[in-house]
Amino acid sequence: MKTFEPKLLTSLKGYTAKDVLNDIVAGIIVAIIALPLSIALAIASGASPVTGLYTAIIAGFVASMLGGSKVNISGPTAAFATIVAGIIATEGMEGLLIATIMAGAILVLLGLFRLGNLIKYIPHTITVGFTSGIAVTLFVGQMKDFLGLTYPSGTHAIETLEKLSLVFEHISTINVYAVLIGVVSLAILIFVPKILKKLPPSLIAVIVGALIVALLPIDVATVGSLYTIEAGLPTISVPEFSVDKVIALIPSAVTIALLASIESLLSCVVSDKMVGDTHNPNTELIALGLGNVFVGFCGGIPATGAIARTAANVKNGAKSPLSGMTHALVLLLVLVVLMPLASMIPMPVIASILFVVAYNMSEYREFFAIIKSRQVTDIIVLVLTFVLTVVFDLVVAIVVGIVLHYLIKLIKSKVAK
Repeated sequence: MKTFEPKLLTSLKGYTAKDVLNDIVAGIIVAIIALPLSIALAIASGASPVTGLYTAIIAGFVASMLGGSKVNISGPTAAFATIVAGIIATEGMEGLLIATIMAGAILVLLGLFRLGNLIKYIPHTITVGFTSGIAVTLFVGQMKDFLGLTYPSGTHAIETLEKLSLVFEHISTINVYAVLIGVVSLAILIFVPKILKKLPPSLIAVIVGALIVALLPIDVATVGSLYTIEAGLPTISVPEFSVDKVIALIPSAVTIALLASIESLLSCVVSDKMVGDTHNPNTELIALGLGNVFVGFCGGIPATGAIARTAANVKNGAKSPLSGMTHALVLLLVLVVLMPLASMIPMPVIASILFVVAYNMSEYREFFAIIKSRQVTDIIVLVLTFVLTVVFDLVVAIVVGIVLHYLIKLIKSKVAK
């Protein structure tokens, strides 16, 4: 397998007009799904809503065009939300852009040095532990907007436990109208897929929520009341690099690169099973790295492979990377023409969408399956990784989890001898 061989070059052999149509249709559907998610995930990350679309467009197009998977869709994902929010809170948006560019460069190097296969050495218990932990942090982070709580000006919380504490501290400021809109949105997100399988429930929730706020005299925070929404293409700008900034942002860049590589390659593994193909992990890392470098210079947030959007891409008939490129181009059209309409989206709808995202990514079935296995060492690694992810951060959780996992294996092998 070559180090760099984009699937776009190999998947077009025997490509037919019907395949082109399938890819275009799949790309359009995935774009409709990605639109509210990209906005919601940018907001959850503490960034402007438009940055989520920048990421989905730029990284989505580059990673599909140059990537090592036929059908992988890249863009902003829930796994990055709390990490990105923490970087923005401490280093500002410029710090995040520098960290994203650095992470992109790290990903390119990982691919060039053919380290894409290292993903298989990360134990299942650790991936389940940190994924479940990220889901909890995402859920807690959206409680404020779902409940319509009001915090004093200047109140900021980075850590999950701090956010949870603020929710209880200010629960008396709950907005009943916000809760009602949130509950309606959740009902749409849960029940619409069971009735209308072809329509993206998140888009329906966004439209219904916006109509409620527009037509009824109720006071609920919207995207437009909290953020400035502008249509137009992203502009290229170079952040102010300095030796001190680069050194300070190395841990953040490594965190982004580590999570991006894990999530993207796991997404590729899932999609391989769905389409009967084999991805090139090194090519995927190089493409994802380049996508993140471009995103950093265009004002976006970090990107990785999105498992849910990739699955939707496959289920809607995608045959080649053309579907992912189409998805990015459709989002570009929305960005230029329709973006101001995003200002009408109520914040409880955003929170509801992210609640469902958190639930879907929680891997609670796998989590409890490991608990029920009664394998004490696996349970210890799982719970420790989960707790460290929620209380501290992802890198600490993964490093400690991996060290503990292989230390236990070493001790077991010594005892067996």
